[in-house]
Amino acid sequence: MSMNRAAEQEVLLTPAEVAKLFRVDPKTVTRWAKAGKLTAIRTLGGHRRYRKSEVQSLLNNVPNRGANV
Repeated sequence: MSMNRAAEQEVLLTPAEVAKLFRVDPKTVTRWAKAGKLTAIRTLGGHRRYRKSEVQSLLNNVPNRGANV
């Protein structure tokens, strides 16, 4: 039961919020979820939400495309 409480307290992001972090279209985020790159949680209304911790982890693993190395 304590595990359910931890999951309930997790911060969830909308597709638009995730898209803004990655600088992509929200539809791209939906495609990533369908491809298994992100885990989508469905709300009672059928909307997708994404765990902030998972998104942050994925964001940390993205190479910096704008860096001049």
